Amino acid sequence: MPGTRKQVGAIGAQTVTLSFAGFNRAWAAWIADRLERRGVTVVQQRWDPPVEVPLEDALRDLMLSRGRILVLLSDWYFQVGPRGHKEWNRALREVVAPDQERFAAVSVTTSALPGATSVYAAADLTNVGADEAERRLLVRLGLPTDPLPEAAAARPGPRYPADTPEVWGGVPRRNTRFTGREELLSKAYTALQDAGTGAGVVTLHGMSGVGKTQLAAEYVYRFGSEYDVVWWVPADRRALYRQKLAELAPELGLSTGAEYGERLRAVRDSLRRGDPHPHWLLVLDGADEPEQIWDLVPTGPGHVLITSRNPEWSEHNSNLVEVPIYNREESVAFILRRAPRLTRTEADRLAEALEDLPLLLDQTAGWLNDSDMSVEEYIELLGGGIDRDVVKVSADFPLAFQTAWSILLNKLRDTVPESVDLLRLCSFFAPGSIPVRLLKEMPPGELPEQLSGLMNDPLLWNKAISQLRQYSVVRLESHEAVVDESSSGESVYLHRMVHQIVRKDMPERDAQEFIDVVRRALAAADPGRPTDTRLWPRYAEITPHLKWADVLRSTDPAVQSLVLNCLRYMYLSGEYRAGIKLGSRAMTAWGELMGEIHPRVWDLSYNYANLLRAVGDYAGTEAIERAAVDHLRTERGTHDLEHLRAASGLAADLRGLGQYDEAYEMSSWILSAYRELLGDQDSLTLSAQNNLAISLRLLGRYEEALEFNRRTLEARRQLLRQRHSWTLYSEINYATDLRLLGRYSEAESLQTQSVRVHRLVMGNENPQTLRAEHNLALCYYRSGQRSQAAELFTRVLERGERVLGESDPLTTMFAASQSCFAREHADIDQARAISEKVMEAYVDMLSDQHPYVAGTRGNHALILRNVGERDHAHHLAEDALADMGRAVGENHPWTLGCAINVAALRNLVGDPESAAALTESVTTRATEILGRTHPLTLSARIAHAADLRGLRDRQRAEKVETEALGDLAATLGAQHVHTVSARSRNRPYWDFEPQMI
Repeated sequence: MPGTRKQVGAIGAQTVTLSFAGFNRAWAAWIADRLERRGVTVVQQRWDPPVEVPLEDALRDLMLSRGRILVLLSDWYFQVGPRGHKEWNRALREVVAPDQERFAAVSVTTSALPGATSVYAAADLTNVGADEAERRLLVRLGLPTDPLPEAAAARPGPRYPADTPEVWGGVPRRNTRFTGREELLSKAYTALQDAGTGAGVVTLHGMSGVGKTQLAAEYVYRFGSEYDVVWWVPADRRALYRQKLAELAPELGLSTGAEYGERLRAVRDSLRRGDPHPHWLLVLDGADEPEQIWDLVPTGPGHVLITSRNPEWSEHNSNLVEVPIYNREESVAFILRRAPRLTRTEADRLAEALEDLPLLLDQTAGWLNDSDMSVEEYIELLGGGIDRDVVKVSADFPLAFQTAWSILLNKLRDTVPESVDLLRLCSFFAPGSIPVRLLKEMPPGELPEQLSGLMNDPLLWNKAISQLRQYSVVRLESHEAVVDESSSGESVYLHRMVHQIVRKDMPERDAQEFIDVVRRALAAADPGRPTDTRLWPRYAEITPHLKWADVLRSTDPAVQSLVLNCLRYMYLSGEYRAGIKLGSRAMTAWGELMGEIHPRVWDLSYNYANLLRAVGDYAGTEAIERAAVDHLRTERGTHDLEHLRAASGLAADLRGLGQYDEAYEMSSWILSAYRELLGDQDSLTLSAQNNLAISLRLLGRYEEALEFNRRTLEARRQLLRQRHSWTLYSEINYATDLRLLGRYSEAESLQTQSVRVHRLVMGNENPQTLRAEHNLALCYYRSGQRSQAAELFTRVLERGERVLGESDPLTTMFAASQSCFAREHADIDQARAISEKVMEAYVDMLSDQHPYVAGTRGNHALILRNVGERDHAHHLAEDALADMGRAVGENHPWTLGCAINVAALRNLVGDPESAAALTESVTTRATEILGRTHPLTLSARIAHAADLRGLRDRQRAEKVETEALGDLAATLGAQHVHTVSARSRNRPYWDFEPQMI
C-alpha cells in the first residue's frame, strides 16, 4: 500500500485538479501558482454542487477530474449548499475513503470540520509563513522541495493569502455569511482584468438592500492578494470622499503637508503614475450621484470598484455589473446559514415572504433564529400586520419591510432597550456613515437622563452596538483587525432603508429629545474657524448631517453659529450649490423662527449673499444687501461693524453689476471706517483694503490697485500665515495687477509659486486654485509662452465646467480667455463657438448694458474679422466701443482697447482717415491715463504708425513706429513676442479680459 501511494504521488501529481470553495479563491490562486512554477499542470475547479444533487454524486463527479485531486479545506467548503456534518461524514466514508489515494488536501481553517475529513490527511497551512506553507503543500503531494531556479522564483505571482496588501484601509470585516454571487464576482473580476490601463472601472449597481457593499467587500477579500494597495472610500458625499481619499497619502508614503488639498492632489497623482504601487484597488462605496464625484475617480494602472444605485455610471467610462436580488437557491442557503434552526422548507417560505431581498433576509433571519416564534407565525404576522394604505418607505424595497422592522424593533426593545435609543439617535444623522464619536465626546451634563447612562457607560454602549450588529442593523466603520468585536469604533454605518423606517417609527416626544442631542453634538464638533483650510475635512464631515438634525429649527446659539460657519466653509471651499440650498432654507426658517430683522438673520443674509454672488446672481444679492444696509444704518449707525459688513457686500454687488464708481465710493468709505474703528492691521481692515483695490482695478487704475494689494499682501503674510487662503488670494490679486501693468516676468514668478501652494493647500478643484491657474495661464500668454498657456487654459476651462458648471462666472471668465487664445493660436471655429457661448452667458447673467457684454462682443468682432466677415465685425466692434464708453467712460482702458480694434476694422472697410484719427486720440489718452510705456499705450502707438502708413504719411509713421519700438524693447525686451510682432509690422489688437469682482 505505501508503495502504491508513492507511485500515484510521483506520477499523478504532474496534473492536479484543485477543488476549492469560491470564498477561498485567493488561496487557490496562490497554490496553483506555486505548483505551476514546478511544472505541475493545475486545473482549478470551484466546488459548488447544486443543492438537489446528492453529495455522494457530487464527489463522484469530482473524481472524474484528471490527475490527483487536491481539496482546499475550509469552513466554506463544507457549508456550500449548505450541508450538515452528518451528510458530509456519510459521503466521505462512502466515496472518498475507498479511493483515498486519488485525494490530497490542505487546510486553511482552524474551525471544527466534519470528522470524516481525516480521510484527506490534510496538511495544515494555518499560522505559518509562505515558505513553510509551500513546503507543506509540496510534501503532501509528494513533490520535491528543492529551491526553484532563479528565473522561476523571481517570476511575479499572487500574494500569499495570509499576507495583507502593503496598504489596506477602510475595508469592512469579511461577512462570514456571504452566500452565492459567484457569477457576479467572476464578471466583475473579468471586466477589471480585461480593461486597459486607466480604464479599469466597474460599477456594481442595483436597488437598495441587494448587497452591493457586501459583494464589493467579498471581491476585496477574494482578489485582494493581487493588489499592493486596497483602499475603501465612502463615496455618497463629495466632501467626505475627498477627505477619505486624501487620507491615503501617508499610507502611500507620500511626502505632503497637513493640508488635505495637498494630500488629495498627491494621492491622485501617485495612483495615476502607479508610483510607488502600480497594483491598486480603490472601492467607492455608495456613489449614487456620479455627477458629484466622477471627475475625482482616479485613473492609472490600478482598478476602481464602485457600488451605486445609479446606472448612469455607464456614461462615465465604467463597466456596469447589475446586482439583482438573490435567486431562491441563494436565499435559502443564506437563511440556513443565518438561522440553522430552520428547515429548508421553512427557509424557502421565508425567502418567498421577504421577496429574496438580502438585507431583509439578513435582519429577519438573524433575530428569528433567536426567537421562539415559528416561521409560520412570522409569515402570518408579516402578511396580516400591514396597513395596505400606508405609503412605502421607499420605492425600491418591499412593503413587507415596514412590518418586518416593527417586529424587529419590538425584539430590540425587549432585549436591550438602549440599542433602540442609540438607533434612534443615529437616525438624526444622515444615512450612511455616522460619526457616533461626536455623541460620546459630548459633556455628560448636556445629556438627558434617558441617554446619559448609554453614553457614559462603555459596557452599556458596547452592548447596544453589539445588539444592533448582531441583527445587521448597523455595521462598524472602523474595521481594522485590532478592533474588538464589541467596539463601537469611530463611526457606524446605517443603511438608508433602516434610517427611513426608524425615523418614521419614532414617538414625537423621543424624536424631539434625540434630535436636540444630535444638534448639540454637531455644534460641539464645530471647529469654529471655517477660514482655516486645515479644518475643512472636519466641516466636510459635519455638513451632510445638518439637514437630518433639522438644525435650522433650533434656537440654540451654538447650533445657529454652526450653520453660519458651515455656510462660510461652503463658500470658501467652492461648495456653492450645496451652500445656496442650505442658505435658502435657512433664510426661510430663521425668518419664521426669529423674525426678519433679528441679528442672526443679518449674519445669515451676509453668508447667503456671498454664495449667490459666487454664482453671479448680483441682482439678487444687491436686493438682500441693500435691505440689510438700510436697516442696520437706521438701527445701529454708519460705524457699526454689522452695517459695515453688509455695506461691503453691497459694494461687491455693485462691482458685479458694473457700477464701478459707486462701488469705489462705498469701498473707500468702508475702508476709512474700519481704519477708524479697528486700526490699519486688523483682518477686517485688510479685507476692506483688498476690496478697494478690486474697485480700483475695475476702474482701470492699475497702479493704485497694485499699491493697495501690495500692502494687503504684506500685512496678511504677517498677520495670518503664508498659506492662509486670504494670503494666497492677495497673491493672485497682486500678480494680476503686475500683469495688467505689463510687468509680466514679475507676475509670472509670483503666480507660479502661488499656484503650487494653492494646489497643495486648497486642492486642484477649489475655485480659488482655478483662479490662480487662470492668471498663470494669462501670464504665460502675455510672455509669449504659448504651449504652456494653451495647456493651462484648456485644463482650467475643463475643470471649471466640471466643478462649477458652464454658466458659473469663473467658468465664463475662463472661456473668454480660451476663446481669445484659440482665435490667434489654435482653432478659429472653436474660438467662435466658445465666444458665442460667452456672450450669451454674460447677457443672461448681467444685462445688455454691462461692460462685460460690450467687451466680449468686441472680442467676438475680432473672430469675425479673422473669418472674413468684415462688415459684421465692423458693426459689432463699433457697437461694442459705444457701449463700453457709456458703461465705463471714454478714458477707461477697456474703452481705449476697444478703440484700437475698431481702428483696425475701419481700415478694412475703407475708412483709413477715421482710423488714424481714432488711434491718435487713443494714444494721447492712454499716455495720460496709463503712461507712454504701458502695453496698451504701446499697442496704440504701433497701431497709429500703421494707420499713418495707410494714409501714406510715411515720415510721421516712421517716427511714431521707431519711438514705439524703442520703448517696447526697453520695457518688454527686444525678443519679447510683442516687440518681435511689432517689428514685423503685425497690427496689434486688444483682448477684453473679464475680471472677478
